[in-house]
Amino acid sequence: MNWQIRVSKDREELSRAAAQELARIAGLAVASRGRFDLALAGGHTPQVLYEILAAEYRERIDWKRTHLFWGDERYVAAEDPLSNYRMVRESLIEPLGPLALPPENVHPLPTTFADPDVAAQDYEKFLLAHFGAVGPRFDLVLLGIGPEGHTASLFPNSPALEEKVRWVVPVRVNAQPPLRLTLTLRAINAAENVFFLVSGADKREIVARLLAQGPEGFSEYPASLVRPEGRVMLFLDQAAKP
Repeated sequence: MNWQIRVSKDREELSRAAAQELARIAGLAVASRGRFDLALAGGHTPQVLYEILAAEYRERIDWKRTHLFWGDERYVAAEDPLSNYRMVRESLIEPLGPLALPPENVHPLPTTFADPDVAAQDYEKFLLAHFGAVGPRFDLVLLGIGPEGHTASLFPNSPALEEKVRWVVPVRVNAQPPLRLTLTLRAINAAENVFFLVSGADKREIVARLLAQGPEGFSEYPASLVRPEGRVMLFLDQAAKP
């Protein structure tokens, strides 16, 4: 894999390294295009990053020109403890406040439709309006890697891995809760930058196998199929380092 790798001593140092690089990308995006389009990840490691961004990068990132999207979402209510949106709201959006980050710049995946496929189509319509007919081209997509190689809510053997047309799809996964929405590889691989944030000894083996793979990738490891047009950075802590 042609990934740039940065190894930190622990999750907090990893998050600080990612925050610094995220801020640099944000500055370049705002300077060149007038806005920064960021797709967020769920999970504990990104939460640490969001807390650092809210506490230390209020003045270092132009939040008024930053638009937040989500790479995937559990199909639960926004107040549910399992909601990725809720986690980001509590760790980043509310601490920044509406004067720093305008509410109209926050674009969570919808989970209120009776039919999740309609919800996915609704988000696609918004992406079309925001990015234009060429489709989403995020400045940065944040991702994690699961112990079986999943990323976003793209799990091994999921039909969503074969999706070539849509940008957002509903999926059923072997995890709780099973019903989710996720960006497809088509949307992720159009990104200018992708960060994988990986922490913990339970990820060491999958990281080693991903880094050792050939150029074709392994479909059983969805993370290996993330091959964006831009740059991929892998932020590891020492525990996750092979």
